Amino acid sequence: MEVYLAEFVGTLILCLLGNGVVAAVLLRKSKAENSGWIVITFGWGMAVAVAVYAVGAISGAHINPAVTVGLASIGVFPWAQVPGYIIAQLLGAFCGAVLAYVVYLDHWKETDDPTLKLGVFSTIPEIRNTVSNFVTEVIATAMLVFGVVAIVANANNFADADLGAIFSVGVVPLIIGFLVLSIGLSLGGPTGYAINPARDLGPRIAHAVLPIPGKGGSDWSYSWIPVVGPLVGGVIGAFLYQLLGFGS
Repeated sequence: MEVYLAEFVGTLILCLLGNGVVAAVLLRKSKAENSGWIVITFGWGMAVAVAVYAVGAISGAHINPAVTVGLASIGVFPWAQVPGYIIAQLLGAFCGAVLAYVVYLDHWKETDDPTLKLGVFSTIPEIRNTVSNFVTEVIATAMLVFGVVAIVANANNFADADLGAIFSVGVVPLIIGFLVLSIGLSLGGPTGYAINPARDLGPRIAHAVLPIPGKGGSDWSYSWIPVVGPLVGGVIGAFLYQLLGFGS
């Protein structure tokens, strides 16, 4: 049960800080209003790093169903734990988004555009094209999972076990955060880079149920892409790393 609680807490941290930075940039009369894409991507990258530091030693800090399914697909994580991890991640993402909503409670009514309000919670493509949006999420998530597996594997290959342990605990979470920052800067422009089904679906549900003034719809017709695309990409990224023989 401890690992599921850790995944809940880690994903809550991720979405509290991640959705929080988007709110800061998009909502009217925030001190960070209009500070731009680099602020958003850096905020998400650091949110990932903090979440991994917080719970990595307990659950491995998947904080993302695409990571969980990707690792299970190559046999390095038990399938029996996958449902519990995903449920915990979805609940954590939902709660993190709700807390971000509470922090910016006074700013929702000041923001007229419902698209901006939805954008605080979930991803919205700049050009709506089902095929290209889906492929973008697949590629970006494959890069994420490939990168995560590579970073962790390299940390485990230190000849000096003590140095490897220090690197794994002290440096790896930060590098993974920079990986997410890099993906956001390089590949996030078309769709807003969900790369995490829980990060998109949990907050989208929060958007649907919270009493946000003038919020508009939750764009459920698009919602399957940031769920299915990352799951497919996560499996591809994990298999590609294994296929190349880097993990052997």
